[in-house]
Amino acid sequence: MLIQINGRSQDVRATTLQLLLQELGYDDKTVGTALNQEFVRARDRAETPLREGDAVEIVTPRQGG
Repeated sequence: MLIQINGRSQDVRATTLQLLLQELGYDDKTVGTALNQEFVRARDRAETPLREGDAVEIVTPRQGG
């Protein structure tokens, strides 16, 4: 299915947000996620379905100062 990931169109197989993170190689990393501009908690990702045209944001923490 075609979705937007961080503003870029991408064709993915994943049907849930958790499966998407695994597909993209984020499954062992700490990230923040949003689906259609709504924050999704880590514990809710496995039950959060993806649909054609959804917009997903994946944010990784950075150190700096």
